[in-house]
Amino acid sequence: MLRQASVRDLGLKLLAFALAVAFWLQVAGQPVVERGIDVPLGFENVPPLLHVGGDPPDTVSVRVRGASRIVSGLQRGDVVAAIDLAGERSGRRLFDMFAGRVRVPFGVEVVQVVPATIAVSLEPAGAPRVVRVVPDIEGRPAEGFAIGGLNALPATFEVVGPAGRLAGVTEALTEPVSIEGASGRVQATVTVGVADPVVRLRTPGTAVVTVEIVPAPLERTLPAVQVREGESRRTVSIEPAVVRVDVLGPRDRVQALDDAAVEAFVDVAGLQPGRYNLPVTVESSPAVGVTRIDPSRVTVSVR
Repeated sequence: MLRQASVRDLGLKLLAFALAVAFWLQVAGQPVVERGIDVPLGFENVPPLLHVGGDPPDTVSVRVRGASRIVSGLQRGDVVAAIDLAGERSGRRLFDMFAGRVRVPFGVEVVQVVPATIAVSLEPAGAPRVVRVVPDIEGRPAEGFAIGGLNALPATFEVVGPAGRLAGVTEALTEPVSIEGASGRVQATVTVGVADPVVRLRTPGTAVVTVEIVPAPLERTLPAVQVREGESRRTVSIEPAVVRVDVLGPRDRVQALDDAAVEAFVDVAGLQPGRYNLPVTVESSPAVGVTRIDPSRVTVSVR
């Protein structure tokens, strides 16, 4: 049995040697070239009670050398940059990227990695925190329309990360939702994320963002609203004698208003003869709101 196993092992070794020789003969005659590749940087075996903090780069620049056919045919994922954090403890650590942390296919040599050394801060994990989802809205509705309501479902997500960074995270953001030219409800399912690169969602997910687009309220200026005086039999003069009132409300109701629908006045009841600076009071339909009175105060002479 031992002899048979040895014979089989010898056969496998000879086959591997033959394949290596064939591969070498195939590429030996090809020119040697170099190529630069930006490679995502990953972290493996992160201890369960720690999180990667600091600001490690998302990618590293790797220059490789090898036979032209192999190097020119490299695809995404053929070159991998990863730092194994198994057994590491809390604190700041330095990792040499040439210490086997860039993996390449057989026949390819790593000649440069930038940065050559990566500083990583391993920080204790904080307690998961619930933050609200804030939809990112871009664009403007169609003319005459406005945003009438906005919500996201789910409305909150749990985030995890280093304790020192979680305190500064108050919201999760969505991918942009365009409402450009919209005149009705807009709804989209979008990815949710966190702006801080070292904080992440506890469970990656999406949210359904709903934007209600409604007819925009209409603002209108009612011209030359006559100021009236309160109940008094005395002679009263008012400067200026008219004011302008701006109102805001549903488009159809504001358009239907006539000048008499809004009344501006000052009340001089109980005042002794003299000169006063009094506020202007406005009464209007409950369907509209007053946004401006100009002027808001007038000079009143009581004789």
